[in-house]
Amino acid sequence: MPEKMGLVFRLTFLFALLSEASAQLISAPDFIETSCRGSRIQHDLPAELVLKNFTRFSAIDRNGQAIVITESLASKCGYTISQDSWGKMTFRISLSSCYVQIQNDTYFTVPVKIEISSRPDMVGAISYLKNTSCPYYWSPREIYCDTNYMEVSVRTKIPVIAERTFRDEPEDWENAFDAAVTGRLSIWQIVFYKSSTQKTTMQIDAALNMGYGINTTESRTLLRSPYNATESVSQKVGGVAFSTVRATLFYKQRWLIFLVDHAVACPVDDVFFSPGLITWTIPKNISPLLIGAKIIQSSSYHFGVDIRNMTNEQILASGYDITDGVDTITIKIPLGADGGYYKSHVVNLEHGITYNIKPFLENVWMDSAWGVTKYTIIKDITTPFQRVPPLIKNDTIPSTMIFNVTIGTFLPDVQLINVTIGGGVTETVPEVTSHGLTLYPIIHINGSVDFVLKVPFLDQQVFKKDLGNGMLFTLNVTYGFNIIPYDETFTISTGIECFISYPIVRPCVRQGSLLTTTIDNLDPNWNLYIKDTLATTNNGLLSSTNQTSSTVNVDAQSGLVMQEAAGTGVVTTIPINIKDRTGTTVYSLVISCDSVIPVVCLPEGIIQVTVSKVQNVKDMDMSLLRLRDPTCRPDSSDANNAYFSFGASDCKTTRTFENNWMIYDNEISYYSSASRIPILIMNVTCNYTTNGTVAVEYSYHDNPTPSAQSAMASLDLILRLSKDIAYTNFYGDVDYPVVKYLTEPLYFEVELLHSSDSRLEIFLDTCWATTSPDMNSSPSWLIVTNSCEYGESYPTNFLEVTADSRVQFPSHFKRFEVKTFTFMDGDHSYTGAIHFHCDVIICDASNLSSDPVCTGVGSCIPAKQRIGRSVNSDGENPRSVSSRAVVLLAQS
Repeated sequence: MPEKMGLVFRLTFLFALLSEASAQLISAPDFIETSCRGSRIQHDLPAELVLKNFTRFSAIDRNGQAIVITESLASKCGYTISQDSWGKMTFRISLSSCYVQIQNDTYFTVPVKIEISSRPDMVGAISYLKNTSCPYYWSPREIYCDTNYMEVSVRTKIPVIAERTFRDEPEDWENAFDAAVTGRLSIWQIVFYKSSTQKTTMQIDAALNMGYGINTTESRTLLRSPYNATESVSQKVGGVAFSTVRATLFYKQRWLIFLVDHAVACPVDDVFFSPGLITWTIPKNISPLLIGAKIIQSSSYHFGVDIRNMTNEQILASGYDITDGVDTITIKIPLGADGGYYKSHVVNLEHGITYNIKPFLENVWMDSAWGVTKYTIIKDITTPFQRVPPLIKNDTIPSTMIFNVTIGTFLPDVQLINVTIGGGVTETVPEVTSHGLTLYPIIHINGSVDFVLKVPFLDQQVFKKDLGNGMLFTLNVTYGFNIIPYDETFTISTGIECFISYPIVRPCVRQGSLLTTTIDNLDPNWNLYIKDTLATTNNGLLSSTNQTSSTVNVDAQSGLVMQEAAGTGVVTTIPINIKDRTGTTVYSLVISCDSVIPVVCLPEGIIQVTVSKVQNVKDMDMSLLRLRDPTCRPDSSDANNAYFSFGASDCKTTRTFENNWMIYDNEISYYSSASRIPILIMNVTCNYTTNGTVAVEYSYHDNPTPSAQSAMASLDLILRLSKDIAYTNFYGDVDYPVVKYLTEPLYFEVELLHSSDSRLEIFLDTCWATTSPDMNSSPSWLIVTNSCEYGESYPTNFLEVTADSRVQFPSHFKRFEVKTFTFMDGDHSYTGAIHFHCDVIICDASNLSSDPVCTGVGSCIPAKQRIGRSVNSDGENPRSVSSRAVVLLAQS
């Protein structure tokens, strides 16, 4: 009865002290979550309470004094303080901690003080009192592996002897136990064993000063140790490294002294990481804990997260895989499993994630030496940093002319704080949207987030480059991110390109009064307008259309077209506007249709032309029109039209031969009264075929003796341009004008047509190039002169002609290669349209000396043919042959 009264007095005194202390404290609010978890009490503080603040935890002793829990005191006394990546703070207390209040070894009260301040010196801190009581029933031996310490608690089974038993005769105790009296100063001793031969004995005060925790209750003794204690031993058990401490505690109660063995072993490298998986392996037969035991009679385990047991159903539903083997328990935890969490981080300025989970395992076994042992391991597992570059998705639809870029996917802790577009300034999200740009997050069901940015192509910060066949738009953007709650920042820069091809316009064709052209490479979302009129099949402006092409038909006399004077004639233009669905103009085009002047080519060689007034020539006087010969004026004219009629050999009309055509060409020019330079030039062309069928009467005569005459006669020549040096594939009429770069050579061939006389041979007397079809125009460049290859840096090359399936008589052909760099325009190579001409002589190669024309062939003809020269030759002039236009371009 007196003992119970003493206990009541001590508890009453403690509660009085706590009541006095609590007068200065605030009762702990509900947002501090407190729970009893086995042999631990856990306090969870929400992130919003402690983030960017300073937190201090203190234990309240029996006298009501607050003892601040430092790192060393925590591992010594059984406290664990941690804060996760989201800012949540956890304070965990062992029920056998230094300042716990114990009743009958089954009921435990732990008063603590929690202080939170914005200053590191804790001035102005708000203090909270948490006074928590939990029941717990101990196993005979309990081993606990927490994250910062390990402890073992052993039931002593020592009878309690009342103090009054020897109160009146202390000398009997001393006489009976001389050894105890002699060792009075070492009543509390501990012996550490590193091996069977290496022992360390020290007094309890020394052990406490070294960071060990030693405690006793009426029925239990406890040893607590940091993982890196001086007397700890590292050893492998089942391939897993353990930190172990083994010691014997000298325990005195009244007149008895007992020796109690304590052994604790906790794993330190039992976790293995692989892609998408955490593997936790715990050996079952841990030898340092089984000293003296001969057999393990039974065992069982419990698994959970954050010291909360999980049922088998919960374990399966969360994807955990637990294997209880003979020697080990293996736990496989998939990344993302319930109970854990992902967290964003920045390492070396790069974004990545980790996964954290706090599993625990409680293994219970019975052996022949210790009886029942409850072995509990708490792990705080964080996977290695995994670099996760954000995915940048380009959802841009070119026809919308708006960049649509998505960046993600991020965890909810990533915030977009600013954006830099092009070479502009860095702006916050509200500033970006205030300028008319679109920037918003997409939050998914699991809380992850993407960020969408939309920028028009025509924004001034978008880089634009004309590539000739289209426009390249480039959006350079730098995103600035912040990771909460610790304000880790990082940036992501990217460049998004979108190429929009220019519409491809096919040649404009005149069919009567109708102008027809096809526009390819159109986006299906675009609409086509002629000026401001929407072109549809209903109004006849579109005759056919598909996904990417539209055929336009416009009456040449309608108000939708314009006729304009150009340097080479009259051009009819069709103004095209291409708009998107919103009505915004994407492109504006002007399609040129070369006006076809009505020309009548009569079979007797009379050419008749009617010219209409041109709209953009102010005060045009139709009577001032003239042909190439300025004396050739209109036969008649009025205010809107002029009429010409002239012979094919008159008015400086030129004649050329091409394939089976004989082409007559002239020009109609218009000069104003105040200018010597023509305002416009219009080409007039008549084509006559050189092949035809004529019905004639004939009679029989003996054929004359075959001979070749050195004259043009009925022999035709042609100048062709080959596509390559093989001379097997030539450009046709539809290919002209042929476009060539200055780096490409030109391969020409001159052929004598319609002759099977093997004795004839052609020679190139002179070849030259001009910028217009007129072979007499300026400027001009020599290619062949005096039958020789002309040129210094880039000379013309004659090429050998051999017989093949096409060439029956090689003497009827001449081939030569021209370097396009030959044509200089000042200091630069000429670019633009160019025409080639040659004077050709046809000879009787079998008897050159009797051929008066061929005796004058140039000095570069082979010696066997160079019989002599006749400067007084009365032979005919050489035949002339010309090519159509070749356009020379500089290499881009």
